[in-house]
Parts: sequence; structure tokens; C-alpha cells
Amino acid sequence: MDGRLALGAFVGALLLAGCSSASPPGAVPQSAATVPTGAVYAVATATGPSVAVFDAPTDIPSRSLPSPQPDGSTLVLLVDEQRPGWLKVLLPVRPNGVTGWIRASEVSVATHDYRIDVQVSAHKLTVWKGDRVFLEDTVSVGSPATPTALGRFYTTGLFDTARTQPIYGPYAYPLSGWSEALFDFAGGEGQMGIHGTDDPSSLGRSVSNGCVRMSNEAITRLAKALPLGVPVEIRA
Repeated sequence: MDGRLALGAFVGALLLAGCSSASPPGAVPQSAATVPTGAVYAVATATGPSVAVFDAPTDIPSRSLPSPQPDGSTLVLLVDEQRPGWLKVLLPVRPNGVTGWIRASEVSVATHDYRIDVQVSAHKLTVWKGDRVFLEDTVSVGSPATPTALGRFYTTGLFDTARTQPIYGPYAYPLSGWSEALFDFAGGEGQMGIHGTDDPSSLGRSVSNGCVRMSNEAITRLAKALPLGVPVEIRA
């Protein structure tokens, strides 16, 4: 989150923390995840205009999530648990780490074996495919005043920023997590993200408003390979 990239300009309500109201980048279409051998992560994709969320499998929903989301992305949810007719999912809402139950009939489910690990103190991002390292990169993270939130998240969308916001490199992934220091910034709610940068000298430093910056070469490789709904573990 660097103070300038707008991911929610479709309605002016959902922005990466530290972002301005510049024109929105284009959402990159994502096909259903290819199921690799030994896949371990399940991703639910909304098939209708909304998905009802329940605190427990019951007939009374506690909330509803729209699809597309305010940033224009189709709603995807990382699955934690499966029961007959029901899925427990990680929700892209505040506070970080909230889960809920959804009806399996309201989504399609695909699996993959990618995961992302971010070590904040080491300024290191590692992408795993199964049990092997797919990519490693030196990254920038949040400053002491606006730290990158720790926890388990997932990628909720992918945006092409090459033409509209080249300062963010070629691509940006919004995450399901939210800044714990910025709650209202430039019309947005402080959503975290992973993106490229036009300032490679910032890599390896703690200088952002909470987002994770990586090299343009690395994020381009990810954009060409990863499905949406990739787990992102951010730790100290």
C-alpha cells in the first residue's frame, strides 16, 4: 500500500490502504484453477450475484457478500473446512481472520497447490507450489507507523496496473486482509495488497503503508501462473 493505487475506484469504496482515487486498473480475467497433482487448497468462486454467509450451518444468514466485489473482482473465498452441503471459508472482511459458512450450492470449487509466505523482518516473499519453491523475492513491507498486518490471508483479485498506475508495476493483487493502522484513507478502508513498483530501490525496506511491494519481474511471473485464492501467510 503505497498511497496511490486505487483498486476500488469502481464505487470509490474499496482501496488498498494508502491509496488515492486515481483511475482504476483493469481486472485481469481469471479462469478456473487447474487442478494439479496433490492439490491441497480449495477455492470457492461465487456463481451468482451474492453469497449468503452464516455463523454456523443454519437457515439464518448473518451477512451477504456481493459478486462482483466493490473493486470489480468476482468473489472468491478460501475454503477452511467442508461438510455435506456447506463450506467454512475465510472472509475478506474486518477484522482480519473472520470465517463463516456458506452453502456449497452458491459457489463452484477448484483446487490448487500454491501458497505465499511473507517474512516481514526478513523482507522476503516465498511462493511454494506443493513442496517446492516456485519463486523467492526481496520485498518492501509496511513502515513502523503503518505496519503490514500479520496473519493468514488470500489473494482476492488481480489487476493490470501497467498502463493506468505504472508506479505499482505491472500487476497488483488485493488481499483479504486489512491494515490495522489505517481504517479510512483516501475514501478506502485500508485493504492490503501485493504489487510491483516503479522504485526498485525501495525493495528490502520497511517503507509502505502496509502493502507488500515486489519486483516487477517476480509479480509478472506470479500473474501468469497463479490462480486466485492463493493463501498468503504474513509473519514477523
